[in-house]
Amino acid sequence: MNKNQLVEKVSASADVTKVAAGKAVDALIDAITTTLEGGGSVTLVGFGTFSVVDRPERIGRNPQSGKPMTLRARRAPTFRAGKSLKESVN
Repeated sequence: MNKNQLVEKVSASADVTKVAAGKAVDALIDAITTTLEGGGSVTLVGFGTFSVVDRPERIGRNPQSGKPMTLRARRAPTFRAGKSLKESVN
């Protein structure tokens, strides 16, 4: 499912226009992004938790040459599925 399909689902489910649903989806994505940029986490009970983890510097390989190279330390967004989401998928 892509963003446009999500907007259509939200529009149909909430009985609102596609424009309003699009604004709601954009606002949700913006709120999650802003919180993660600040180092926080977002928990949606029953759905899951979006958070940021620190990845340490490590040695990787250049895929073209196979030579070792240093990959810098970075922060990466993660998502951990909640219990209800896990149960509904299985």
